[in-house]
Formats: sequence, C-alpha cells, structure tokens
Amino acid sequence: MTASNPRIFLSAGEASGDQYGAELIAEVRRRLPEATFFGLGGTRMAEAGLERVVKAEDVAVMGITEVILHMPQIYREFRRLVGALKAGRPDVAVLIDFPDVNFRLARELKKLGVPVLYFVSPQLWAWKRRRLRWVQERVDRMMVIFPFEESFYRARGVDAEFVGHPLAELALPASLRDEYARRHGLRLLIEGPASNRKKEWIALLPGSRWKEVRLNLPTMIEAAELLGSGYEFLLPIASTLDRKEVQELVDELSDGSTPQITLVGDAREALFHARGSVVASGTATVQAAVIGNPFVVVYRVSNMTYRVAKRLVRYPAEIPAQEDAAGNLPVGMVNLIAGRRVVPELLQDRFTGKNVAETLAPLLADGPERSEMIAGLAQVRAKLLPALEGDGRRTAIQRVAEAVEELFVGVSSAVAG
Repeated sequence: MTASNPRIFLSAGEASGDQYGAELIAEVRRRLPEATFFGLGGTRMAEAGLERVVKAEDVAVMGITEVILHMPQIYREFRRLVGALKAGRPDVAVLIDFPDVNFRLARELKKLGVPVLYFVSPQLWAWKRRRLRWVQERVDRMMVIFPFEESFYRARGVDAEFVGHPLAELALPASLRDEYARRHGLRLLIEGPASNRKKEWIALLPGSRWKEVRLNLPTMIEAAELLGSGYEFLLPIASTLDRKEVQELVDELSDGSTPQITLVGDAREALFHARGSVVASGTATVQAAVIGNPFVVVYRVSNMTYRVAKRLVRYPAEIPAQEDAAGNLPVGMVNLIAGRRVVPELLQDRFTGKNVAETLAPLLADGPERSEMIAGLAQVRAKLLPALEGDGRRTAIQRVAEAVEELFVGVSSAVAG
C-alpha cells in the first residue's frame, strides 16, 4: 500500500448498484487519480475501470428459495472474491447493497483489517434485523440513501449518514418525444380515424434480474393486452439482463392481441416519455417517483418467499407505515418514504392483468387521481435530497467518494505513523 496508489475493492451485484459503482469509480479516480479498482460488479463498473473478479450477472438471484437453489454457484464465486482479497489486500472496501454476499465479504474484510464503507443499506429495518449486529461489528461507515435510515442506524450505534438518493439528483432526460420515437420506431399518433390523437406509451419494468422478469413480465403483458392497442409499451432492459433472452420471452408471451412492446435501453428515459408505468418493487419505483411518472407497484416471488417475508416484515418507529384494508404493510419504497400510500401496490395474488389494467387506467387520464399522485411523487423526491450546506449540495456519489478518500487517508496515516 502506498499513498499514491490506493487499491479499492468494490462489490455490487445488482443493476442499480452497478450504476452507482460506475459513478463512484469515476468520482474516486477524480480525487485519487492513481486508484485501481477490483471486485464484483456489472458491465457499467467494468467499463468504468473495475477489474472484475466476479461478474454481477453470474450471482444476481432473488428471494429465499432462489438463493438456496443457486447456493453452490454463489459460494464458488464468493470464494474467488475472498481469494482475490487475500492475494491483493485492498486499502478500502466499498460494498453496495447486495447483502447476502456483501455481509459475508465484510466479515472477511474485517479479518484482513480493511476499512469497510457500506453504501445503500440493505433493508434491515424491514426484516432480518438480527443482521444489524453484523453492521455494528463489520462496517466502519454506513452511507444511506433514504432519510429514515440515518436515525434508525444512529439510534443503534452505527456511524451512518444520509447522503441523499443518487436518482433524485439527476436531471430529467433531455431527449424530445419525436426524437425518442424515431430512435425506437414508435408511433407518435394513433392510426385511423383518430389519427390526430397522440399515441401514448406505457413503461413496463419487470425487474433487473432474470427470475424477476420471468415472474413479473407475463402478467404485465396480460395487462397490456387489456389496456389495448391505443397504447404502445416500452420495456427497458437492465444491464444485468440479456436483451436477446428478454426479446425471446416477449415473443413467446405475445400473440395477435398483444400491443407493440418495444425493448429500450434506458429506464429513466422510458419513464420520462411514458404516460404511466407498471413497476416491479425495487429501485425502479424510486426512478419513477423522482421523474414524476404515475405508476402501479407490482411484485411476485415464490410462495415460500412471500409467506416468510409477510411473517417477518416489521417496520421500526422511524417508518410510519400504513397498513391497507387487509392488514398488509406497504413494500413500495415510495410509500415508505412518504409515510402514506402514494402509489397502489399489487403484490402476489393481487398482481393480475385485470387488476393492473383497472388500477393503472385512472392514472393515465387527466383527472384528480393522476394529479394527486404526481403531487405525492414530487413530495417524495424532495425528501430524497439532503439538506443544502453552506457551499451548496454535494451529490450522494461525491459524499461517498469523500468518505472513501477519508478512510484511505486514515489508513495511510496509520501505516506511516
């Protein structure tokens, strides 16, 4: 280890973490030009300069039963990461979400005496709260992206800081509607007698993992068929997915009654141009919220995962979650941030094509339902931004990079002393 050549380990196993990791690499390199990066990440992190010991797409699974089924492969890749850590001990480690792997990596890193910064807290405040002890023992700094998380962790003895949500800081996409339509072969107007009417688009976001797509997309396509040919549908492809496989699934699920479904590359751009959207619970719901796109939250997992999660999920006092008429707690992050039901949730058995179409339809028309949701989403976005400081507002990525630099300087000083 030298002060001029920091070696930084990063681990991110999901599409959102891949994006944040790529941005963090760029920002850390701006501060520490000689820094090198290795670890677990997706294609964006690789393009930014990460030496990938393990590819994120090789370990991205979901749910309890899914993790169990893939455990042998996950364990092999985990051992590769541990071997790389021992062979070339990093100066600092940054773990981004992905708790099933990252908490175990944090244990190995602490054994090696490597300071650990955790960015994007796993949802320990919802369930698996026993893992809080792992944070207390293995994590030096927790950088959180939801406002209630800072008070949750600090009350439990963890050095935590709310840095704001990176998605809330992004400017709206700059592309114009007609240019976007030309690029993706979309129609701008409804054909036929009503050809002077604008053709509306609806975004379908089934998730960033293949298992999520397999579970969520069929019902989304059923809803598309019920909503009818007056709409076209945009299907963004996450960096962790294979575009060809997704297109093959769409072709398999579609028939003569299915409206046009167009695969696109940028979820934010699709949400910006869409009239409304159907979004699988996860980071994409925050994307929709900060853009102000009215949407319905949906999700489906294995029955075992759902039963276990429903029994275990309990929110602390820091989250004023409202139960629905059936006594179900909300799972959509937008509703947790708001402290009330801003967007409707259709989960598991309630996630049907009919329910999605009927719930989304009022949000597509100009009226009180649409206006009320747009106003609620604007309030959520405001909560995701950190308070202004004397010199302005630093971005979340800048704050995390600053923390990485501080940890590295602290380690260097200790070694020099």
